[in-house]
Amino acid sequence: MPLLLLIIPAIFIYMWLSRRNSTLTRTCRWREDRAAAGEGMGWRCAACGAEMRLAPGKTPRDCLRGSVPAAD
Repeated sequence: MPLLLLIIPAIFIYMWLSRRNSTLTRTCRWREDRAAAGEGMGWRCAACGAEMRLAPGKTPRDCLRGSVPAAD
């Protein structure tokens, strides 16, 4: 029982720490855009169309929904 009292809070602390540096939500669907040539890697959100360039080996950790101008 004492071990269980240590494991449950440890799980919640791990979950909180792993999510606190990211603003991604379920609606963020980043896809690597290999057609975009140039420095770094191109990423495009399949949900809202936001685009981002990052260094090779890095993945997007922020949601850009709302920062993309609305299409007319």
